[in-house]
Amino acid sequence: MVDPRVLEEVERLRGEMVEALVELIKIPALSPDNGGEGELRKAEKLEEIIRQWPFDRIERYDAPDPRALNGIRPNLLAYYYGEQGEQSPRLWILTHLDVVPPGDLEKWTETSPFNPLLKEGKVYGRGSEDNGQSLVASLYAVRALMNLGLRPKRTFVLAFVSDEETGNRYGIEWLMKNHPELFRREDLVLVPDGGNREGTFIEIAEKSLLWLKVKVEGKQVHGSTPHKGFNAFRVALDYARVLDQRLHEKFDVEDELFEYPISSFEPTMGRSLSDAPNIIPGEAEVVFDCRVLPCYRLDEILHEAETLARRLEGEYRRELGERTFPRIKLEVLQQVESPATPSDSPIVKLLRRAIRELRGKEARVGGIGGGTFAAYFRRLGIPAAVWGTFDELAHQPNEYARIDNLVEDAKVMAYLGLAAEI
Repeated sequence: MVDPRVLEEVERLRGEMVEALVELIKIPALSPDNGGEGELRKAEKLEEIIRQWPFDRIERYDAPDPRALNGIRPNLLAYYYGEQGEQSPRLWILTHLDVVPPGDLEKWTETSPFNPLLKEGKVYGRGSEDNGQSLVASLYAVRALMNLGLRPKRTFVLAFVSDEETGNRYGIEWLMKNHPELFRREDLVLVPDGGNREGTFIEIAEKSLLWLKVKVEGKQVHGSTPHKGFNAFRVALDYARVLDQRLHEKFDVEDELFEYPISSFEPTMGRSLSDAPNIIPGEAEVVFDCRVLPCYRLDEILHEAETLARRLEGEYRRELGERTFPRIKLEVLQQVESPATPSDSPIVKLLRRAIRELRGKEARVGGIGGGTFAAYFRRLGIPAAVWGTFDELAHQPNEYARIDNLVEDAKVMAYLGLAAEI
């Protein structure tokens, strides 16, 4: 059992935890991809808080991004050493600083997105549950130990990173590429960015992620003279229809580890550059969001997409002057392969034990279609588990974090650092 004083101290810190979450929600941390200035102001506020605490080491790694405030996307690491100092085994807890846009403001009926509200045991505001709840829980799991003068068995490495919501290019992906020395294969990794309302679901597998943009080039002309041009939009529509059907037919294996047990290939965005009904567009685009079971390689999906592009170019081929249309190009917006974490890995066994001892519940393992930081660790051969207790309001209007979830998850995180190996 974990030292009961730790659980009592986490409970005592409830008010401080809520205050910290409120202060962080007030700072919009929107990616430049979503029209924001990035995460710097939020990272500076967080750094201001934690530099007053007795962390053994705090490091900031700034990924360059000229679109962002001061041209950087910050990533913070805070270390609280274990009983053996720097030689202690390590437990990473990774959360993200950025949030998604508010969406339709008229649907925010409780409060405005960045004006946090406390009501009926909840903290409302954009980023409250995703990922503010877990960020603050990880902080105060460690703060409780600090207040009691206790050292954990495992060094806590709290990571607060940028760019999770728009691709990780300036966050965990950038850190792993530019600072590989930070990561060790024997590390334990918790990503508290997914779960269920009971806190009994441990994600150990994710579908691989592929965002694919298809660009079709034709020739723009007036709608009354289609013979003088080439309608790129017609080809894009046909391409989307055929690719959708082909991928679902060819990659149809089922895996019961996942709630939605098959791969998905969804056309999610489409547009032509025509800005009037009587203009035949010379350019058109369609975007696919593919969530692929781990048994398939994303290169297989890309091969099918490329083969279809060449086929349709041949079927629709027309020469106009010295040029031939259509021209179909593929652009990969994001590509993340994701192997699974073994269900008997140490981090999974520790989590299951913590949930059993602290909550009296048995956790189950499974897979999800979404993507998290865990995929990046798994690709390095480092098992990672995704877990948390959420009312599942992420990305929705009136997003909130339940205060009880915030406090109880902090207790589990403290347990992970204190518990003996299984």
